[in-house]
Amino acid sequence: MATVSDITSDPALETRLFWDQYKIPIITVAAVLILAGLAFAGYQAYTARAAADAMSALTAAHSAEEYQKVIERYPGSESAASAYLLLAARQREKKQFAEANTTLRKFIDQYPKHQLITTAWMGVAANLESLGKPDEALSTYQRLVTEYPQSFNAPLALLAEVPLLKAKNRVEDARRACETVMSQYRDSIVMNEAVQQLMSLPKPAAPAMPTPAPSAAPIPMARPPEPATAATAPAKPAGSP
Repeated sequence: MATVSDITSDPALETRLFWDQYKIPIITVAAVLILAGLAFAGYQAYTARAAADAMSALTAAHSAEEYQKVIERYPGSESAASAYLLLAARQREKKQFAEANTTLRKFIDQYPKHQLITTAWMGVAANLESLGKPDEALSTYQRLVTEYPQSFNAPLALLAEVPLLKAKNRVEDARRACETVMSQYRDSIVMNEAVQQLMSLPKPAAPAMPTPAPSAAPIPMARPPEPATAATAPAKPAGSP
């Protein structure tokens, strides 16, 4: 006769008992996992299809209106990000500098981590220059260099500062901008341009040598009285011994 220990030590029996007790939760979890996998696969397929459609629309777009349609139909996509930049470029070509900056700022707000974020900031600064706002343009270039010092646009922004600084007669600041490019961005494509800009700046004035103070003329010392001699001795009065 089988004992309780013999029954509980039977693997097949233990598996059957476990299945009978937990089969409903197991089936439920398995079904959820299967459905989740199917949903994820469907989402991946939908995302890939949407991305392909967005890319096709972007490739076919050539006008500002067509770029705007890509942005509206595929918001948040990589193609929409590219459409923002291309739209801003078209607006700048038409000298619509304020509209171009509105477009670029929308891109910056929606894609703050995009790899071309500094390109957008460079466009904003260039448009500000074209709008006759050199102070705002200069501060934008300086902000780019400060916040994105490792970006490929940092040396370009530094070099763009030079004519703005020269216009303000801030020659030493312009000199420092050129020297920063030469020291920190030696491999940049604007390295040679920075050297040329530096050479075109006025030479710093040599410090004036201090003029020595004139020394006071020596005061002549009083000569001691000469001793009296026979020739110079006073004549004795007559009748004196």
